[in-house]
Amino acid sequence: MTKTQDFTKVMQEMMASFPVDTKSFEEAFKTQAAMGEKLSKVALEAADKSAEISSKWTKDTIARLGDVTKVKAEATDYTKAVTDFASASAETAAENMAAFAEVAKKVQMETVELMLAAGKDFSEDATAAVKKATTEATKAAKAAAK
Repeated sequence: MTKTQDFTKVMQEMMASFPVDTKSFEEAFKTQAAMGEKLSKVALEAADKSAEISSKWTKDTIARLGDVTKVKAEATDYTKAVTDFASASAETAAENMAAFAEVAKKVQMETVELMLAAGKDFSEDATAAVKKATTEATKAAKAAAK
């Protein structure tokens, strides 16, 4: 019977010939974590502003409903109150939708800026890592050739 060859030593030598730079992985992780923090900040600010707009809109609507529910002297006064409420509500809706659109626009602009900056950072990190890996691989190949 033949014995199965043990490739453990061969694999260890091969892996030692191609060292991995864990510093580049650490830097990539730090860059990714910083990017996540910045994107989270943008999202949280947008959520805060949106909640603020919604809350104000609700309070304004409730205040206007108070005017609608008051007792009126004439039946036509009820019609006028409802008409005024509907008109004011439509105007407020347009204003608040514009405010939500501004929040969305700001989020979009900040996200694009972050993505462009991150792309530049990732590109620089990748270029540096490739250069370093090429240098180390060349050294390893020369050492192995001797």
